[in-house]
Amino acid sequence: MSAIQNILVIFKRELRSYFESPVAYVFMIGFLILTGFLTFSVSQFYERGVADLGQFFSWHAWVYLLLVPASTMGLWAEERRSGTMELLFTMPVTMMQTIIAKFLAAWLFIVLGLVLTFPIVLTTVFLGDPDMGAVICGYIGSALMAGAYVAIGMLMSSTTRSQVIGFVTALLTCLVMLLAGFPPVTNMFAKWAPSWVVDAVASIGFTTYFQSMQRGVIDVRDISYFLTIVVFSIVATHLVLDNRKSA
Repeated sequence: MSAIQNILVIFKRELRSYFESPVAYVFMIGFLILTGFLTFSVSQFYERGVADLGQFFSWHAWVYLLLVPASTMGLWAEERRSGTMELLFTMPVTMMQTIIAKFLAAWLFIVLGLVLTFPIVLTTVFLGDPDMGAVICGYIGSALMAGAYVAIGMLMSSTTRSQVIGFVTALLTCLVMLLAGFPPVTNMFAKWAPSWVVDAVASIGFTTYFQSMQRGVIDVRDISYFLTIVVFSIVATHLVLDNRKSA
């Protein structure tokens, strides 16, 4: 089989495995409840009287912070714990093909949860006249950011046999990436650090690149940032697993 066929076979297996366990349904329900609660209750959507989805998108990074590590913690940790990783690598597929397939399946799973939030968009359209260009850009940015979270979660999962450790390390790593671009953090650095330090800290933060997309601006630099994290994490995962395989 070709490389694409190999990836598709593993991709379908991985995606199917999500829906054969309670993980998929817990994630989907949790994601929808959290985004709905944070958008309508915490952000006081109706009280603000403004028909836009800025507050809706602003919560995505925080919801992903909790739910994505939980959905990716078993990508490799469980394979290593159960001993099926060795069996997987005896199949006529390369390690990189397997990694890419697992990443794509996990990413699509998260994106499906994102797509299910469309009733919030319909509610906003019913109540007013939102900028649909900004809405579309916000969804694209959120999907790209979710991909970065998934890639980091997969990398952390590859470093351990314990799903709990995989969850905690992924959560902490993503938290650092999230807080790095968070205004209170950059403002704290701005009080004592030179501007280049502040810019360097902000340049590694998720929110720095997601905010412009929320406003309806698609910048090549923003897309490149998230794709760079994905590529780096995939390559790093390959190095970790190759080291484990040869050890």
